[in-house]
Order: sequence, then C-alpha cells, then structure tokens
Amino acid sequence: MKRHALASSIIAALSAVYAPFALADADANATVPVVVVTASRTEQLSFDLPASIDVIGADRIGAGQPRVNVSEALSAVPGLVVANRQNYAQDLQISSRGFGARSAFGVRGVRLIADGVPATMPDGQGQAATFDLDLAERIEVLRGPFSALYGNHSGGVIQLFTREPKGAPEVELNVSSGSYGSRKTDLNASGSAGGVGYLLDASRFDTDGYRSHSAARRDQAYAKLSFAPSTTSKLTLVAGALNQDDTQDPLGVTWATWQRDPRAGEIDTSDPRTPQRTFAERYNTRKSIDHQQLGATWEQRFGSDRLRVTAYVGNRRVIQYQAFSQAFQAPASHSGGVVDFQRDFHGIDANWTMSRPLLDGTLRSTFGIEAGASDDDRKGYENFVGTQFGVQGRLRRDEKDKVRNLDPYAQFEWERGPWVLSAGLRHSRVDFDVEDRYLSNGNDSGSVSYRHTTPLLGVLYKINPGLNLYASAARGFETPTLNEVFYSGTGGGFNFSLAPAQSTHLEFGVKAMPLEGVRINAAVFQVKTSDELVVDSSSGGRTSYRNASATLRQGGELSLDAEWRRNWNARLALSVLRAVYDEGFGSVLAGSRLPGVPNAGLYGEFGWKDSADRYGAAFETIANTRMYPDDANQAMPAPGYMIANLRVQAQQQLGSWRLKEYARVNNLFDRNYIGSVIVGDSNRRYYEAAPGRNWVLGASMQYRF
Repeated sequence: MKRHALASSIIAALSAVYAPFALADADANATVPVVVVTASRTEQLSFDLPASIDVIGADRIGAGQPRVNVSEALSAVPGLVVANRQNYAQDLQISSRGFGARSAFGVRGVRLIADGVPATMPDGQGQAATFDLDLAERIEVLRGPFSALYGNHSGGVIQLFTREPKGAPEVELNVSSGSYGSRKTDLNASGSAGGVGYLLDASRFDTDGYRSHSAARRDQAYAKLSFAPSTTSKLTLVAGALNQDDTQDPLGVTWATWQRDPRAGEIDTSDPRTPQRTFAERYNTRKSIDHQQLGATWEQRFGSDRLRVTAYVGNRRVIQYQAFSQAFQAPASHSGGVVDFQRDFHGIDANWTMSRPLLDGTLRSTFGIEAGASDDDRKGYENFVGTQFGVQGRLRRDEKDKVRNLDPYAQFEWERGPWVLSAGLRHSRVDFDVEDRYLSNGNDSGSVSYRHTTPLLGVLYKINPGLNLYASAARGFETPTLNEVFYSGTGGGFNFSLAPAQSTHLEFGVKAMPLEGVRINAAVFQVKTSDELVVDSSSGGRTSYRNASATLRQGGELSLDAEWRRNWNARLALSVLRAVYDEGFGSVLAGSRLPGVPNAGLYGEFGWKDSADRYGAAFETIANTRMYPDDANQAMPAPGYMIANLRVQAQQQLGSWRLKEYARVNNLFDRNYIGSVIVGDSNRRYYEAAPGRNWVLGASMQYRF
C-alpha cells in the first residue's frame, strides 16, 4: 500500500507541475504527429509507445545534402553514433548505445532494414551503403529494449522507408558537386498509371577522396512498383543494385602520422627501395562490390486483421585486396591477402496482426515468423606474384559458408484508459555451417548452432494528453558474425567455441508535448552484457575474437524539437553514455571504457525559413567526447571535438517546374579531428581522419506532367 501511495503521489505531482503547460486536449497534441511502425510492426503514434524511437523525415534527409551517406541524416539522433570513415571500401561505422562500435567494416550489432528487406545478413553483418537515400520518405531509429524483438544483433534498429509511388507522373534530376572531387548525379521518376504506382531511381557518385588513396565510384539503382488488386490488398515489389569497382581503401594510420598529416597514409618502411610508399599504395588496397536484391510484400486486410508477407532474394560479390607486411613468408594457416566471395541470400517474414476488445480495453496482437539464409562461396588468395604486390596470387583458401536463422515471434499491446501494456517474445535459432575445400593446411569444416529466447515487457501511462511516462525491459543477444568465427587465437581454423553475447536492457522515459509545436523525449537506460565479444589477436590481416567478461552501459538521451511562428525551428539531441568493462580480463582492468564509444554526444540545429517556404538556412553543431581505440585504454584516445555546419537552400515554382538549390559548408571553422577509429588494430593504425572545412553545392529540377 505504501508503494502504491508513493507512486500515486509522484504521478500526481508530475501532473500538477506539468498541467499549466499541457495542451488542452488530445487533438491539439496532433500538431506534431509522428507515425511509426518499427517498434510495434503496426502503424502507431510514436508518442504512445513505451520505446525510444526517432523519425528522420524526407526534409531532414535532403536538407542541403547530396544524400550519399546515411550519416548525413542520422547525426541528429540521440544514442546513435554514425561515423563517415572517409573510406567507401569499408562503409560507415554505426553504433547504438555502444552496440556495434567495434565493427572493423560494415555494420554489426545494429539491424538494418529497407522497405521490409533486411540489409543485415543472418549472422548480424550489414551494409548501410545499400540504402537509397534519394527516394527515402523517412528513417525510423529504434533503440533500447524494443529493438531486441528484432532478434540477433539488434542493439538498435534502423529502418528506411521509400516514398509511396502515387500521384501525377513526375521526373526529377539532382546534381551536386563538392570538395575533394565529390560529385553526384541522380535521376528519378515516380507516379501512377493504370492502377500501378512506380518509383524509379538511378545515381552515380564519384569522389577523389579526402584521405590518400580513397577515391571511389558508386553506381546505385532502385525501383519500386505498387499494385492494389482490391480495396483490401496491396502488392509492393522492390529491386535495388549497388556497384563499386576498385574502391580504394586508405587504411588507418598511427597517431604520429595523423598528427603529421591527417590526409596522409601510413608509410611502409619494410621495403627500403620505396621508402615513401604507403601500405595502401604498395598493396593497392581496394574493394569491388556488386550487390543486387529483389523483394516483394503482400498485404491483405480482413476487417481489423491484417496479413503481411515479405520475401526477398539477392546476390553479393566482393573482391578485396588487403595489406599484409609478411607476404613472402605467409604461414601455412594464412588465408592470403585477397578476399573473393560470392553470396546468395534469401528470406521471408510473415506476420498476422489483429485487434480485439479485452477487459474493457483493446488488445492488439502480432504473430509472425522470420527466416533467412546466406550461402558464401569464399576463396582467399595471396596478394602478390613474385615481387609484385596487389595482384591475385596463389589460392590459400576455398570454402562454402552457410548461415541460417529461424525466428518465430509474438507481440502484444493492451490499452485501457491511460494505460498501455506491451509484451513480446521471440525465439531465435542461428546455424553456421562451414565446408572447407582447401585441405592442404587441415580440414576446418564444422558447424555450430546458437539459440536464444528474447522476452520484452513495457508499460506506458498517459498522465494527460501532453505527457506520457514509460518503462521497458528485455533480453537481447549477439552471435559472432561469420567473419568473427573465421580464426581462433591459436592460429588454427574456425573458432566454433565462441559464445553469443547476452544482454539485459532496462529503460525509463518521458515523452512530452508541453506547447504546440514542441516535442520532448527523454530516457535513461542500463544494459548489462555477459560474454561480450572482443578482439583476441590481430596480425597479418587476420583478426580472431574471444568472449570477454561482463560489460555495463548506463546513460541518458534527450531530444527536443520545436517550431514557432512557422518560420523558426530547432533540434537538440543529447546523449550521455558510460560504457565500461564491468569485470577485468587479461590486461584489461575493470572500469576500462569500451573502445569506439564516446562518453557524450551532441547535435544542435537552429533554422529559419520564409513563410512561403522559398528560402531557408540552418546552423548545425555536432560534438563528441574522446574515444579509446583499444580495450585496455592504453593507446592515445581520439580527442573529442565540436564542429559547426552551415546550409542555405532555396526553391522556386515555375508552372510545372520546381527548382531547388542549396549550398552547404561542413566543419565551418576548419577543426582538425579524428572522425572514427579502427578498434583493436595490432599495428596501432587506429585512426581515420575527418575532413577539414569542406563544401557542397547542389541543384534539382523537377517536372510534373
């Protein structure tokens, strides 16, 4: 009784304090409506969900940006660190509340989805480069306990939705150009005719690169078709392609090299004949990517019930040339410096959603099953022939790698009066199977299976129409990715003994709309993880992993959006995170900070536009505290930084033509800083420099028929 009385008193006090600022009724709150689907898998106001979820709309995605990297838009999300490595061979670094920070390439620990099709493979490795930002309508970013219901490697969920193809036909051309030889051309068309909606896009991006040996060309295409056979059914087809040939890899550099010249590569001193040649130049480090995928979603409504089925299939081909310093005397177990694999992947996600009255309230239920598979035909070669480096040499690896997942799940939400109760359960099974076909160094064939059940509980209480309190809890897990089981620390073959990391998530939050046009989200959280996966050893281009001790993540997030007088707007996103090893292991002491994770981050934006929305400008600030690149925190941390960006834009309507122009200056005050770190590099080449002051100009022409 005492606890109940205390809770009632707290709620009453909050309501009394907040009441003078609360909006008069629920309809007034709709001045800032944000509908999401990622947390509950059904359309719902994010304000009424007991989850941390942010939505980046099309205006912000294209706010004076060339729309090349998702980092352009996601810097405005609290709890998320998205680092552009200035290295298109390795993709972005994305972490959510510290999950995914140690990924050496691609994205792990955070699940990526585009139009219902996963950009994350069953083993947990994903590629953000496959996102087509030119057609994006919105990006939903889910963090905390609710993200665990997406299964393996779901420390967070980033889901992109392209716009719906409808309305009169229109054609649009976008061009941009900027510092370091960066330029992009994009052509898209959309509309509907004869009951068929279509959305077509093709783009080319080129850059000479900010860092030495970092030039890239990226060709991307996307298509979306929608059909409505009846008033209760809908079929959506999507197809995407990404091509990058010989994308240069600048590699990381040591602290001394970064201090001497942030744009320089690391000098290879092992060959006295070429004393000024970098590792990247000597080995001509590069990567070629050829990626295609198809997806189909069928949606059928039966009154208040809905069936949704998404199926997809794709292929990815990668050839990568790495830099090894001991090429002439590679050990027998060495897999070579050239990675060559072809991956076929496919999967399905089917779910049934229904709504029923229950105990004077409403129960919304979702039952589903998700299955995925990837098959890699993987080979490795030496990256030298005779005395020439950076060319394909002898075969050193040949195998067939298979990964499968099967995940049934269920989610429930019961709403009655001011209370919203949520629950969920997902059971994940992930199977790895390796067939070794290169037997001169032994047979490393084998298999391993991981299983985990993820429960979720959440509760939200509506104090009044403008103030909600919530709490949620869940269990999550991360299997090793396929690349993380490739080697064991002893120099042997596959490390099938690695255990999955398991985590317990707790979150408490407040969602408020105190004034018309003002929205505030705040959350505090804690995540305890056991068997955290960390680097065991890294040498000769081969990295092995081990299970470490427990880790602890505690932090808070705050986001504020405000608009007033229809001319002014502001955005604030603040993150504070204490991410440490809760227990020591090896040379790592208890209390050491997790590498690649800043203690705090800030995004601020202040903008203006005229009443007719013809002109606009905004000033942005981005700041992060320092980051350690190693588990023991013995290496020099990448220093904290604060940069400022400025953008201006304009648009005109001339009959059927709509014209847009923008100009952007990033790092306005020309700060010298490290944008990202390579965690655990044995050669201490941890650091990847970010550009100084740089600019981009862009324009678009759209014609509506």
